[in-house]
Amino acid sequence: MIHKLDATPETTVDVFSAEQPPVLTIDPGDTLTVHSLDASGYLSPQTTPGEQQPRMFDQARGHCLTGPIAVRGAQPGDVLAIRLVSLTPDPWGWTVAGALKSPITERLGVTDQPAWLLWDLDPDGGTGRCNGGFTRDLAPFLGVIGVAPESSGEHSTIPPRAVGGGNIDCKSLVAGSTLYLPVAVADAMLCLGDGHAAQGDGEVGGTAIECPMTTTLTVDLVRDPRPIETIHAETPDGRITFGFDADLNVATGDALDAMVRWMQALLDVGKSTALALASTAVDLRVTQVANQTWGVHALLPAGVLA
Repeated sequence: MIHKLDATPETTVDVFSAEQPPVLTIDPGDTLTVHSLDASGYLSPQTTPGEQQPRMFDQARGHCLTGPIAVRGAQPGDVLAIRLVSLTPDPWGWTVAGALKSPITERLGVTDQPAWLLWDLDPDGGTGRCNGGFTRDLAPFLGVIGVAPESSGEHSTIPPRAVGGGNIDCKSLVAGSTLYLPVAVADAMLCLGDGHAAQGDGEVGGTAIECPMTTTLTVDLVRDPRPIETIHAETPDGRITFGFDADLNVATGDALDAMVRWMQALLDVGKSTALALASTAVDLRVTQVANQTWGVHALLPAGVLA
């Protein structure tokens, strides 16, 4: 079955919640084409830097996401396999740095001194050009792909979570990737959005090239045990594991531990040997510093170990 889901007032949310009624129910293996607005939910592009255009939510509590989407039969203990087939930005986007107080903006002395970039995007040509005349290649992905947390109530979309994912902001999750998300509640209740036409590791200014996005994805259910039980991905860059925590050391340790355990399963070696091999091959990267919780990912590049 193939579904189409547009971003409308009836199909968008700004929190994660297992109690929110689904806007669509799908079967495992179904394919969806989903349109999402940019993270702020702008209904039209800015014409001048910083212009306040109408938004989907007047007082948004978090990202403007499309969903929730119920996956029929999904239960806690299962894993969603989310295969990203294609990601196409709308023809406009924006970036701002210095608009919000954060440890980064305070450290660099740019708090309350916002700089806005407005981008004209060419999805077919794969490039973007901003005011000031700067251009860069596009590498579109979704900043937020997540399922509802197990605890009741409404949960912010801003911090990523070890259970449920959400605002992962990993630039390697491009088309051709499969993201594995452990299910926390019945029917999973998947939400997605926060389109990024391009981003650097870290999302250091607090935003990427924020844009609306059309995503085609296949959602499947994995009941057979995966090599690791936490969030992980298979991408064109290689295999990826994640860590999320307010403490950078904990986030780093979680990402590395998951990768070492995955390598044990892949290579049929002990943990010390897997760590030794990881030391020669695995890249540790700060995924993002922008979301109240550190994100770190460990990347085992494709083909690096024979």
